[in-house]
Amino acid sequence: MAHIQPFRALRYDPAFVSPALAVTQPYDKISPAMQGRYYDASPYNLVRIILGRKEQEDSSKNNIYTRAAGYFRDWRREGILRQDFAPSIYAYSQRFSLPGSAELQRRGFIALGRIEDYSNRIVFRHEQTLAKPKADRLDLLRATRAHFGQLFMLYEDSGEIATALAAHSAPDVSITDEYGVNHDLRQISDPQTIASIQNAMREKKLVIADGHHRYETALTYRNECRAANPPSKSDAGPAEFVMMTFVDMNDRALSILPTHRIVHSLPSFSEDDFLSTARNFFNIDEVNEVLDPAAATAILRESGRTGTTLLAVTKSRNFLLHHPDPNATAAIFTGISLRQQSLDVMQLHKCLLEAVLNLSEESIRNQQNISYVRDTAEALSQVRERGANIAFLMNPCRITQVRDIAFAGEVMPQKSTDFYPKLLSGLTIYALD
Repeated sequence: MAHIQPFRALRYDPAFVSPALAVTQPYDKISPAMQGRYYDASPYNLVRIILGRKEQEDSSKNNIYTRAAGYFRDWRREGILRQDFAPSIYAYSQRFSLPGSAELQRRGFIALGRIEDYSNRIVFRHEQTLAKPKADRLDLLRATRAHFGQLFMLYEDSGEIATALAAHSAPDVSITDEYGVNHDLRQISDPQTIASIQNAMREKKLVIADGHHRYETALTYRNECRAANPPSKSDAGPAEFVMMTFVDMNDRALSILPTHRIVHSLPSFSEDDFLSTARNFFNIDEVNEVLDPAAATAILRESGRTGTTLLAVTKSRNFLLHHPDPNATAAIFTGISLRQQSLDVMQLHKCLLEAVLNLSEESIRNQQNISYVRDTAEALSQVRERGANIAFLMNPCRITQVRDIAFAGEVMPQKSTDFYPKLLSGLTIYALD
C-alpha cells in the first residue's frame, strides 16, 4: 500500500528572492558551468546547499556539507525559506516541447511518501545504483536533515487523481527554466481533496523514474534513525518519509529521451575489426548519407518499428545495426530474461560494449571508457571532432518496458532512461526538524 501524506513545505519567500533565481535542476544534472551560473544568480540559490563548491582549506569541520547545513539554518532563521502554515500537497505541472511535437503538459503532485523496502513490493526500482553518489547524498542528508529535490515516482491510474488535482486557481509559483520548460506549482490544503488523493493512492504500486540514488540514501538514513531510536509500531517519524513527485504513467506527456553512449580512449580501435565482430550478432548496413541529428533520429525511429536498432558512428562512417541474431546472442544472454533482452540498451551493453569492444561491466559502471549524452548533435561531435572512438545512438525505451521490468524485480543498465523534463529542486523542501 502506497502511503502518502501532506506536509508543511519550506518554500522560498518571494519577498526576499525570486524563486526563479533560487531553484535548480537536479544536483546530478548540474554541470560546472551551470553551477557557476546558479552561484551568480542569487546568494540564496539552492546550489550552495545541494552542490556546493569545494574549497582548498576544506576540513572535517568546514566542508561542502557543513556549509550546506549552515546556509540552510541561516536561510530559515532569516525568513528566506518560510514554512507553509497548513499541511498540503502541491499540484505540479510542466509545459514543454520536444523536437517535432506540439507543446505538452505533464501533471503530477508533490507529497511525502513512506519509504519502503523493495522487498515489500510497494516501491520498485528499474536501474542499478552506485555507491559513490549515495555516500555523497547521505553526507548531505545527515548534515542538513532535509530533502531538497524531488524523487520522481510513477503510478498507474484511470484519471481519478488527475480529476481531484484539476486546477481551480492560478499557480502560486510559475517559473520558466533554462531549457524553456514552464513549471507551475499550486498549493492544495483542502483536507477533503487531500483525503481523496490519499485514498486513491492507497492501492498503488510506485516505480522510481528518477532518483534511485536519493531513494536508497533516504532508506539508509531511515534505518540509521531507527537504529538510534527504535520506533514503536505506531511511530511515523519524519525520517520514515521522503518528498516525492507522483506522475501517472498513463500521462500522455510522460516522455523518455534516449541516452547515447560514447566510447573513447580505447588502447586500440579499428572500424573494420569492430564491423567484423559485430556482424556475428547484428545485421549491419552502412549509412552513406550525410548524418545530421534529424536524419539520425528519423533513421532510428523508422528502423526501430521492427525491433532493436542502433546507429554506430565513427569519425567518417555510419552503420545501422538491426535484427540481432538470437542464436548468436543466446550464450551472452544466459540467465537474462526475455524482457531485458528486448531492450535496445541491453543488446548494446551485452553484445557491443562487452562482447565486441571487450569493456568489462565494472569499467562501464565506473565510466572508464564510456560517457553518456542526451543530445544527438553532441554525440556526433564527440566522434567527428573530439577524437572519441565510436558513438552508439539509440531510440528511447518505452514506459511499458520500464514498468514491466520494475514490477518483475529486474533492473536495467545504468542510464537506461532519461525522463524529460526534470523536476526542479527547491520548489518545495521537506525538513525533518
